[in-house]
Amino acid sequence: MSIDLSVQKDPPFEEKVDDGHLQRIVKIVLGEQRLVHSATMGLLITDDETIKGLNLRYRGQDSETDVLAFGMLDDPEGFVSPPSLPPHLGDVVVSYPRAAEQAADYGHSVEEELDRLVIHGLLHLLGYDDEDEQERQEMWAQQEALLKSTRPGSE
Repeated sequence: MSIDLSVQKDPPFEEKVDDGHLQRIVKIVLGEQRLVHSATMGLLITDDETIKGLNLRYRGQDSETDVLAFGMLDDPEGFVSPPSLPPHLGDVVVSYPRAAEQAADYGHSVEEELDRLVIHGLLHLLGYDDEDEQERQEMWAQQEALLKSTRPGSE
């Protein structure tokens, strides 16, 4: 399995986010989730205004959020990819300011909060949902286990 991850960062966050670290997190998570085929995906680190606009446009919610996931595997007819290329899992969008605020609230680093949000978005791309309480508990337990497995010394 290989993943072709395209990381885009808004200019204010260029120096604050390590692409190599994010690549490592994504690879670990997809390996742990037993993704056996190659795939592509996008990751955007942006601001509250951009994520609020996306949330309104695609989810009908006029509010900021910490992470959005736009899965392509749910609607294979919606994205056409040449047969010779790996499938596109989708895109994850993370609000850096929201991650920084939540990190301060929870008492851990911004990097750890970004990892948590990227993992959360990846789980959505892989079909996990958190609409009801049982699904939420299952997804969040999986998210925390994956976060722990990505920490130094756990490999």
